Amino acid sequence: MARNKHPEETVRSILDVSFRLFMEKGYEHTSIQDILDHLGGLSKGAIYHHFKSKEDILVAVADKMMSESNRRLAEIMNRIDLNGKEKLKTIFKASLNRRVQEEMFTVAPDMRSNPKLLFSFLQETVEEAAPHYVLPIIRQGIEDGSIETDYPEELAELIMLVANVWTNPMIFHCSAEESYRKFIVFGQMLRGLGVDIIDREMSERVRELSSIYQQNM
Repeated sequence: MARNKHPEETVRSILDVSFRLFMEKGYEHTSIQDILDHLGGLSKGAIYHHFKSKEDILVAVADKMMSESNRRLAEIMNRIDLNGKEKLKTIFKASLNRRVQEEMFTVAPDMRSNPKLLFSFLQETVEEAAPHYVLPIIRQGIEDGSIETDYPEELAELIMLVANVWTNPMIFHCSAEESYRKFIVFGQMLRGLGVDIIDREMSERVRELSSIYQQNM
């Protein structure tokens, strides 16, 4: 078999086609053969050379989407016109209103049935987003007086885990109304911690995204 001289292009093509099919058909209803049929003659062996399973493809698609999200978080983190608390609120608002959020909730499978994706998501939340994006903002907030806490690392993890896990209908099968109520409680919790960053508009957006996910289950 001829050696693939452009493996990066092959991987990119697999991910692009997979994402489009996940969007059109849903993850659960897309097979490896479906992906293969849209790859212009690529062999099944070529797919399995890069990915062991459809779930591995999904994890890679999610990682790609998270990388794009993290670039946006970095832009907000580096702004000089906002204090720490304002940056946290801007991050939440921007994250909820990204178009990619609707795409993710449209294609997302039940994470409890996809342990690799769930682990990748939790790892990204705790080991990447919390320490590299949220924690520096909290530290800035402590310095500029907009945030008060003696435990910035723990606060960063708590914020991300509650926002990304407890309120997430892809992990806990919440209805749109239940997700909305959870986000309201999340906002109340943050206000109690002196970080008043959740508003009614964000909670309504969570309800909307949860509804999109429920419609595609």
